[in-house]
Amino acid sequence: MKIIVSIKQVPDTSGKVAVNPDGTLNRASMQTITNPDDMNALEAALKLKDETGCKVIVVTMGPPPAAGMLREALAMGADEAVLVSAREFGGSDTYATSQILAAAVNRIGVESDDIVMCGRQAIDGDTAQVGPQMAEKLHLPQITYAAEITKDGNTVTVKRMLEDGYMTIKTQTPCLITCIKELNEPRYMSVGGVFEAYSKPLSTFGYEDLKDDPLIDATTIGLKGSPTNIFKSFTPPQKGAGMMLEGNDKATCEKLAGILAAKHII
Repeated sequence: MKIIVSIKQVPDTSGKVAVNPDGTLNRASMQTITNPDDMNALEAALKLKDETGCKVIVVTMGPPPAAGMLREALAMGADEAVLVSAREFGGSDTYATSQILAAAVNRIGVESDDIVMCGRQAIDGDTAQVGPQMAEKLHLPQITYAAEITKDGNTVTVKRMLEDGYMTIKTQTPCLITCIKELNEPRYMSVGGVFEAYSKPLSTFGYEDLKDDPLIDATTIGLKGSPTNIFKSFTPPQKGAGMMLEGNDKATCEKLAGILAAKHII
């Protein structure tokens, strides 16, 4: 059994977001982090590894510097890593990205008891589309918004978070699961894990490695193969300081009501 975890290097959105003239993010000019939801997916895979002894493979699509993020995943306990990187893949939207990542998963191979895991969504796009699109292209059953995961043989039981409660779903492997932050608390890298990370396999899949997959076509990858058109990207303005009212007496309540009425909120 193995678990393939798709992770993504994203801009640290706590700082200024730089945008290229074509509307894409200028990732080279920004600090990067591992997408938070993807860390929860990786932790879920590592917990299953602790329980079953399965293999965990992390895969990402990005420029060569993303290899550093993969080494961090290896230091946390993953067994192998794959960097999917080529100029032909640059500028891909969610549709094109899912094509490429699905082709990479096909090359790794999915067997009867395997699981593919992703984070719910990436903080740079917030679309929550890549995981489900990968599942469709890999012809795998999918369960999204996983808040609890258990595995018994070839059966996976997932407690799925909804807006107004939870739903419990069972499915057979292989399958794809997207994970939310409520699922777990990601572990830290250990000192020993950092040393071991540099002796673990880290492969690179380029365009030549994936071009024979039916999913890879010049019309469906990269900027030219992306049907999404970005009208405008920008950093939203900072919110101003709020107004604080102290006290729990009638006068304070009347003052608050007066402020809300003046702003036509009530």
